[in-house]
Amino acid sequence: MSDEAGHDHHHEEMVELTVSLEKDQFEEVEKLASEYARELNQDWDVSAVLRVAVGDFLNKLGRIL
Repeated sequence: MSDEAGHDHHHEEMVELTVSLEKDQFEEVEKLASEYARELNQDWDVSAVLRVAVGDFLNKLGRIL
């Protein structure tokens, strides 16, 4: 589905889980979320950044497209 600006909004079923990160990792992910939100003028949170990171990791392994 695309919005008026032509952005694709692909919605997947979400699964809620708890993730443990090292403190410095969490702090960097928080910073990225804040930077993306500001630069892209979109809602970004820690969960969104982690989904992108996991997706990139799985893509590089050839597990997802």
